[in-house]
Amino acid sequence: MSAVAKPATVQECLRVGAGFSQGDRNWIAEQFGTLDARLASFHADATELEISVKDREARGQKVTLECWIGGREKIVTTSSEEDLHAAVMDVRDDLRRRLTDAKTRQEPRHNRHLRDVAQPETGDLAQ
Repeated sequence: MSAVAKPATVQECLRVGAGFSQGDRNWIAEQFGTLDARLASFHADATELEISVKDREARGQKVTLECWIGGREKIVTTSSEEDLHAAVMDVRDDLRRRLTDAKTRQEPRHNRHLRDVAQPETGDLAQ
């Protein structure tokens, strides 16, 4: 796989949406730092993250994290955890799992045409 000239990072790609202030952005970016390793294989110019919260600090709050990566389907993760910190960690961890799953599906071992290798002849095994 070729290296990405300008890899995506949380700091560069994260936007805060409804319910969060720009002051919250730095705290969220720190919490999402572990995503940098997963995002590094994507181009920064084609990657966006947006986090928002509905009914912040109220019962039934909902945190949503959306991820757009050029050429792929949008990934949306949500959490209804009552604690805001727990909800932010929940959507982060879910996105990390989904990015890993998406990347794994594109590797050659999951592509039948690349995986099919000629089987050795029975006589070759006897040698």
